Amino acid sequence: MNDHLPRWDMSVLYPGLDSGEFRAGFADYVQAIAGLESLFEHYCIESCDGSASEEETTAAFEAITGEFNRILEAARSLRAYIHSFVSTDSRDQAAQARMSELQKENLRLRQLETRYTAWIGSLDVESLIGRSGLAADHAFMLRKAKAEAAHLMSPAEESLAITLSLTGGTAWSKLHGNLTSQIMVSVEIEGQPPQLPMSMVRNLAFDPDREVRRRAYEVELAAWKRNEVPIAAALNSIKGETGVLTRRRGWNSPLNQTLFDSNMDRQALDAMLQAARESFPDFRRYLKAKARALGIPVLAWYDLFAPVGEGGAAWRFHRAEEFVTTQFGTFSEKLRDFASRAFRERWIDAEPREGKRDGAFCMGLRKDESRILMNYKPAFGAVSTLAHELGHAYHNLCLADRAMLQRDTPMTLAETASTFCETIVRQAGLRQAEPQEQLAILEASLQASCQVVVDITGRFLFERQVFEERRARELAPGEFQEIMLAAQRETYGDGLDSDTLHPYMWAAKPHYYMSGLSYYNFPYMFGLLFGLGLYAEYRRSPDTFRASYDDLLASTGISDAASLTARFGFDIRTPGFWRASLGVIRAEIDRFEKLTEGR
Repeated sequence: MNDHLPRWDMSVLYPGLDSGEFRAGFADYVQAIAGLESLFEHYCIESCDGSASEEETTAAFEAITGEFNRILEAARSLRAYIHSFVSTDSRDQAAQARMSELQKENLRLRQLETRYTAWIGSLDVESLIGRSGLAADHAFMLRKAKAEAAHLMSPAEESLAITLSLTGGTAWSKLHGNLTSQIMVSVEIEGQPPQLPMSMVRNLAFDPDREVRRRAYEVELAAWKRNEVPIAAALNSIKGETGVLTRRRGWNSPLNQTLFDSNMDRQALDAMLQAARESFPDFRRYLKAKARALGIPVLAWYDLFAPVGEGGAAWRFHRAEEFVTTQFGTFSEKLRDFASRAFRERWIDAEPREGKRDGAFCMGLRKDESRILMNYKPAFGAVSTLAHELGHAYHNLCLADRAMLQRDTPMTLAETASTFCETIVRQAGLRQAEPQEQLAILEASLQASCQVVVDITGRFLFERQVFEERRARELAPGEFQEIMLAAQRETYGDGLDSDTLHPYMWAAKPHYYMSGLSYYNFPYMFGLLFGLGLYAEYRRSPDTFRASYDDLLASTGISDAASLTARFGFDIRTPGFWRASLGVIRAEIDRFEKLTEGR
């Protein structure tokens, strides 16, 4: 399966981490931060004492903001370049060293960002927006910074928190990523090497042989068990740090801060979660139909990703490339040409290998250019993942003309283009496939939807409970397991065998370990359901939709979620919108049940 899988090309930035060009670029970045520090001192960027005139304040804002945008662009490219080495080989000591050096310099930038936010909080931002074109362009950022400033600790406390983060949450996050990417698992499965990286063991969950899946599940759990102590320490530390800082900053809970950061309110979240819970019986119908199709009484956890139906010709990477590019072309020439460019210029690293992190992601590299990591396997689900990550990259393309402070897309809206592109590819697959291949494609779609609606609700419940209990004390690995199992029982219900759940999903999911980011789960549900709503709108009025779609993507950093979704007549604060999108999935479940009848 690894034949001819591409690796990404990072040489467009620098020849290598040890090159003179990289060292010069890094030095320029360090010097730019020093220059910004000097600019702060020149303009006395602290809380406004009222002595500066409007003209002086405007000049200070325009100079500081322009330089911030330039430096943040450089920071993104440097981090992406170094991360491309760390994420594909966590044993690369030189890359780890460069990342540590970058993080140290980034602390200085974060200190300046906090001072900048506090300064904005002391200004009359509406007056500033009225007299400065640059401020008007950054109006959303200014108003949000004004609100955020009310939640800042004292300057000394914020400075200390940022400095300690490198040896706190950031260090624990790095430990989790390095440790889990380097776990080697003894498999003892016929036809497999004696040891496999954890990412490849987890890929065996897609194997058509149930015995292979069962054995992979067992050795995976055993491997997590052997490593549970340091992983639990990382989770305790990250959630403990987050809880302390959110309380000191005056937030009622980490969830409230996450909603603020997501440009989303609690009413919209509650409406979405209500609709999701209402859909659980439908997803359990799907899980039971899948069990019947597999000829078993009830699905075990290790059957969740089992293939159903016939995939037709194997979805080798070259076929996936052609299919995705062609189907993107049915939406627009721009989207098709973009995908062709991504493949041609080698933006994608698709090969699973030792030291490479699990999962998939897309990261912006520079302006309109991105890089995609995934661990490709020849199945339609991987084709969907490829389309999904290319959707993120297309979103970056649409944001390319925005300044960095206008590109800060929240987690909720960050999944818009990815879900839309994935839906284009899935619907095309269903239209073109024979019945048995349709079944395989539907299975891949429902499998993903079940993860995003059912499993992610469970992850949300898990994280909420962990935050509540972590306020009192640290949690033992066994307690994390019990909280996770309770969340899985509550969400999957009788759709899964309760004796074969996954007590270590808290260890496997890297989202829990992102320092400074809490509840990195419900935005995926938002993205899926909003994307399905957008696709339905596209099918109703293709030309009108195309004319406004790119502008929607270009605006995700300068508007809140409710305002952006209202452009298409959606009210995300009522369950009705979410129910309509879940209805699309319900129709797929009905179709899946019919195709599996008599199997």
